[in-house]
Amino acid sequence: MSISLWAVASFLVAVCILVTVHEFGHYWVARKLGFKVLRFSVGFGRPLWLRRGQRSGTEYVFAAVPLGGYVKLLDEREGPVAAAELAQSFTRRPHWQRIAVLLAGPAANFLFAILLLAGMVLVSGTTELRPLQGLPLANSPAARAGVHLGDEVLAVNGRTVSSQADVCFGLTEGVASGKPLTLLLRAANGQQRLAPFPLMTSGDRRALTDPASALDCLGLQVQRLPVRAVLGELKAGGPAQRSGLRPGDEILSINNEPVRDYQAMVVLVRAHPGDDIAVQYRRGGAGGATATTRVAVAVDMQDGVRIGRIQAGPLQIPEFPPGIVRHARPGPIAALGIACGEAWAMTRFQVHMIWGMLAGEVSVKNLGGPIAIARYAGDSAAAGVGVFLAFLVQISLMLGFMNLLPIPILDGGQVLMQSIEWLKGSPLSERMQVAGQQLGIALVLLLLGLALYNDISRQFG
Repeated sequence: MSISLWAVASFLVAVCILVTVHEFGHYWVARKLGFKVLRFSVGFGRPLWLRRGQRSGTEYVFAAVPLGGYVKLLDEREGPVAAAELAQSFTRRPHWQRIAVLLAGPAANFLFAILLLAGMVLVSGTTELRPLQGLPLANSPAARAGVHLGDEVLAVNGRTVSSQADVCFGLTEGVASGKPLTLLLRAANGQQRLAPFPLMTSGDRRALTDPASALDCLGLQVQRLPVRAVLGELKAGGPAQRSGLRPGDEILSINNEPVRDYQAMVVLVRAHPGDDIAVQYRRGGAGGATATTRVAVAVDMQDGVRIGRIQAGPLQIPEFPPGIVRHARPGPIAALGIACGEAWAMTRFQVHMIWGMLAGEVSVKNLGGPIAIARYAGDSAAAGVGVFLAFLVQISLMLGFMNLLPIPILDGGQVLMQSIEWLKGSPLSERMQVAGQQLGIALVLLLLGLALYNDISRQFG
């Protein structure tokens, strides 16, 4: 279960950036509203770097354990406060100001993600795939729903879509919500029709939201130009080469399931990590002899999920049909609008997933912990600056959303407690506050334990 130093370093850089953004939100609003800020710390434990503001007296700290941070405000509940500073104490400020300070951290994460997204759109433009569907997998829900090759998805459960990514978001939200799935399709001849998916049980829905299954289980595929399942370069000593397969061999079936093209072969192989599969192939072209060999599928990790590989590339590179890839370079206002829409879509998706987990409709295997996030950070940083920035956007939105959950030790839980005090007209009892803190710690430890269990399970299968 090793994690590379590159992944660890990328993870720590991401954490420091996002924690600084989050805590700066608290700090900036607190200062603007007249709260006295005692310390702004990135990290916990022994200070490695400390500077004290000459006018404000605030300590700015970078600490030894950079896995979080905090803004410490003057508070009578934590010790005596000089009479001259009582007006700046947290407990002496109006409730609406306390709530504003608490909400400022998550708001800073959302704002950071939106501005970063807008900047990326301005620099690189937008590239998206039209939601044109390839031939659905045989006997899959998509095939039974009546999806055909060349169909374009116009809407998912009544929500208009314009790209393949929109389709993926819409389908996952639909699966998580427990509602029936229905696609509005436009055929190649221009006719529109509804394609209702078969009703699924809760168990089916959990399987469909499992990261190892994902939307492949629905049988939907992006339309590509057909590429025969003919092998190109084989990795030396890889499963395909060890089994006796050679470049130029055409794969006909896997475990007696026909293979119609290279992409279908990839899907079948991915589903059998660590398994011994029967591969029927033809050697020597259309009139060549056919044979069957056994291939021990290698296990690989992709986005924290076990997948199978035989380590063989295609003879021909799969391509998208003309017109399926759309690229645009919007101006600043349009880029900001696109960024807001993307941020809202990703946050709405997170809400559906969390609610689905609580309702038992979504697999809890979607919950990832620090190991999974470190791997994502390392992979994204290795893929380039743009991919790493996209990773920061996703994690910033997740951090903002998670902190709004009504768990007492999180910002959302503190907002809830301050709101109760405001409506009640008096502070909560010390016993109630301690009970809330204990409940919050227990819930956070439970979530962290489940996330770590998922991380370890992904490593050891």
